[in-house]
Amino acid sequence: MSGEAQEADQALDVDLVFTKADLRDVVPHENDSVVIWVVTAGRKVHRVLVDQGSSANVMFWTTFNKLQLSPDQLRPYTGCLYGFARDQVEVRGHLELRTTFTDGVVSRTENISYLVVNAPSAYNMLLGRPRLNRLRAVASTRHMKMKLPNLGGKVITIKSDQKEAKRCYENSLKTKRGVFMVTTRDPSEEGVARAEIARERRPEPAGDVLERKIGGNVRMYSFKLERGGG
Repeated sequence: MSGEAQEADQALDVDLVFTKADLRDVVPHENDSVVIWVVTAGRKVHRVLVDQGSSANVMFWTTFNKLQLSPDQLRPYTGCLYGFARDQVEVRGHLELRTTFTDGVVSRTENISYLVVNAPSAYNMLLGRPRLNRLRAVASTRHMKMKLPNLGGKVITIKSDQKEAKRCYENSLKTKRGVFMVTTRDPSEEGVARAEIARERRPEPAGDVLERKIGGNVRMYSFKLERGGG
């Protein structure tokens, strides 16, 4: 490891601590997920789910279009995503985007690779476990915050949007959506019993999942984008 890389690694090696002070602005809850906003492709994107059970970073196709990204930016994805009924989720490809995390005072920008998926969801993007580990980010559902270090050794504290988190959760309950496992092969080929998968079926995000629609029309929340600051 080069001296420069060692310095960067040491800067990221900071203590991330949640205290009673982090609870002061939290509305009491039982099921809220950590839902934040990030800046990517020059826009402020809301409804980004911090999904510690997901093995992939996911951008939904509607989000891709709202960001006015070009399909030419997509690189081929050779894997497949399978659902409970062996139906495949359409993967349009993957791309890498500069993504900024900030609390308004301290910020950090990293290149993040997103899998672009054509499936309905109450969320705009999912941040998966591998990327969270690389960012050295820690999320607390009790404190409704995610903390991560910046390259200067300071701590970025991003507050979860509880209002949006509740809306997304309630929308999942009302529409009784199922979920997709994020896997490159049929679960049965990976030695996962279908009965075991079925027991994991629930409306809230859990594990490696992407939401899908089960019959009927599903009303999706409108996409919320803002121009990112400089």
